[in-house]
Amino acid sequence: MSVKSGMYGKVFKQLKIGLSLLLFTIITGIAGYMIIEGWDFIDSFYMTIITITTTGFKEVHTLNDAGKLFTLLIIFMGMGSIAYITGRSFQIIFESQIFRRRRMSKKVEEMNDHYIVCGYGRMGKYICEELNTANAQFLVIENNPAKIERLIELGYVFVNGDSTSDTVLLQAGVKRAKGLVAVLSNDAENVFATLSAKVLNPKIFVVSRAVEEETESKLTKAGADRVVKPYEAGGTWMASLLLRPAVIDFIDVVARENNVDLNIEEFLVNEKSPLVNKTLAESPIRKDLNVIIVSIQKPDGKFIYNPGSSTKIGTGDKLVALGEEINLKNLKNMCTG
Repeated sequence: MSVKSGMYGKVFKQLKIGLSLLLFTIITGIAGYMIIEGWDFIDSFYMTIITITTTGFKEVHTLNDAGKLFTLLIIFMGMGSIAYITGRSFQIIFESQIFRRRRMSKKVEEMNDHYIVCGYGRMGKYICEELNTANAQFLVIENNPAKIERLIELGYVFVNGDSTSDTVLLQAGVKRAKGLVAVLSNDAENVFATLSAKVLNPKIFVVSRAVEEETESKLTKAGADRVVKPYEAGGTWMASLLLRPAVIDFIDVVARENNVDLNIEEFLVNEKSPLVNKTLAESPIRKDLNVIIVSIQKPDGKFIYNPGSSTKIGTGDKLVALGEEINLKNLKNMCTG
């Protein structure tokens, strides 16, 4: 049995004892008033409840001396039982909060090569859904209580804090993270979160949102690898839907349709990969895996679009590939060696 389950079991056992004492007090009160005062069940039950809860209502009937002393006993027994139950209830709530924080901290500490989502707003929500669908390892930094409750409901890993704080970013494992996306409530916070993340981990890949036009240059100077302007991107996408609907439909199928076994992924070619120094024609990518290489990004940043069969694969190349999921997994294994 774990320490957590053991402590919870002990507290629940104590709570059960408290409820048993309260029930015993009620039964004793009913029986006592019926025997001492000769009242019927309804009057005895009513008198017991108002006595235990100390509501201050007048007695049902005039009490004799024995009845008064018995009432004092019921008051002490009832107040003691309620106080005990209340204390144990608060203990359960308090300890559950502590264990939840510890459990969440442990999950964060175990993460490596994960993604950090700064802000769970409208855009952050969709980003998390996409990462979750892709089975990517990620966590959310958020400090809004209502949004945190939603994160708990969804079962997402999160850190409660300010994304612009170095302490919070370190707590989120920014030095071990693979990427970070800044979609906070305003551009200033996104700039600061980007800068802080890059200072703490210069190798982390940062994508940041810019609402205002002039913010893009600031984010770039702060270290953002990619800057997304939602209004510009949305406008371009909508225009493309008007001009090239079939193209956009195909992209949607590849990027979003979970019931279609067709994906587009990028893979980094490791030095141990059997693909190194082979041309596309010599490699098993097309003939065995039936995967299409859409483009190759060289280590210097240069792109080769629609590479020909004689194009040679080198160490550090990034292959953008289109194919079925199982074949892409096999290609990934080849790339990593």
